[in-house]
Amino acid sequence: MTDVFAAIADPTRRAILDELAERDGQTLFEICARLTTRHGIGSSRQAISQHLDTLAEAGLVRFARSGRYKFHHADFGPLRAVVDRWPIPEEGP
Repeated sequence: MTDVFAAIADPTRRAILDELAERDGQTLFEICARLTTRHGIGSSRQAISQHLDTLAEAGLVRFARSGRYKFHHADFGPLRAVVDRWPIPEEGP
């Protein structure tokens, strides 16, 4: 679970997850373009690739190759462990 917390601690990585949650299965180029236009994040492709690797190590992103392209997919399963550990009580009336 420590890897998950470390991965989502960075605002750029959270923005990447936001983008993959909205539109799953993007290439690195697409992710970089969306981060620049929608979030004002002008990091290099290499920096974004390193962020994606960190998210993958935490189990939050998967990769799938198709021909020359590498598509990135979000996997929010590891976040369920956080919710299971500290369930949010429902508010009463």
